[in-house]
Amino acid sequence: MREINVEDITKTVAHLFEHSCHYLTDDVLAALKQARGKEKSPVACGVLDRLLENVEIAGKEQIPMCQDTGLAIVWLEIGQEVHITGGDLYKAVNEGVRKGYDEGYLRKSVVSQPFSARVNTKDNTPADIWTDIVPGDKLKIIVMPKGGGSENMSRLTVLTPAKGRQGIIDYVVNRVSESGSNPCPPVVVGVGIGGTTEKTMMLAKKALLRKLGQPNPDAEIAELERDILRGVNNLGIGAMGYGGTITALAVHAEAFPCHIASLPVAVCLMCWCDRKGEATL
Repeated sequence: MREINVEDITKTVAHLFEHSCHYLTDDVLAALKQARGKEKSPVACGVLDRLLENVEIAGKEQIPMCQDTGLAIVWLEIGQEVHITGGDLYKAVNEGVRKGYDEGYLRKSVVSQPFSARVNTKDNTPADIWTDIVPGDKLKIIVMPKGGGSENMSRLTVLTPAKGRQGIIDYVVNRVSESGSNPCPPVVVGVGIGGTTEKTMMLAKKALLRKLGQPNPDAEIAELERDILRGVNNLGIGAMGYGGTITALAVHAEAFPCHIASLPVAVCLMCWCDRKGEATL
């Protein structure tokens, strides 16, 4: 049994959130540069140039790429041979969020009592924490600062099975179309298919964690991703909604078996600064 102290977890979570708000991962930066090379609209090219300049300034001056530094989402993959010592795991994660958002000068955007007083918690906690038990003796921590503009455009539906593949494509493309400029395109489109309603929503969100543009290993799902991406980029929304040929950087889909009477489909959009980070202890 391998022991991991909660203090190391707190430090790691704090660093991941601060770093992911100041720096893009290599895959996202490469995708933005590739989009700039493919874009045909002069206006959209100008917008992409400003986004890339923004990324450079954020890293150089240690300031957030976007003022909306998001709600803190954390996935924990805990090896079944790991023993957490020194305190409560979830308290340690939330302390890391508190520390990272304070020391990184990141905007605190969480409110309590969401349907009434909506008082700011002033430290961006509580985090949205999800835990999986996996083989091994390591702890993987994955973070996502999820901005409100893109999250507000997420949707869930349950199609009739007869709608099939084309029904999924139509639903996802229409969701991006209805979203317009609200999620700050060029977006990354996470798609969940199957399972139950809660399962498919998590599939859509976790799909966003995949290396940007890396196709699903299942050839059938990978082909579906390509067809959805083609449909989305034919919408002409473009960077920040100014029109153009690149509305989405990528479409990532994940599927899970479902009931014979159901076809759940979820769409989770991520803005142009596809912020994420991970570390293994």
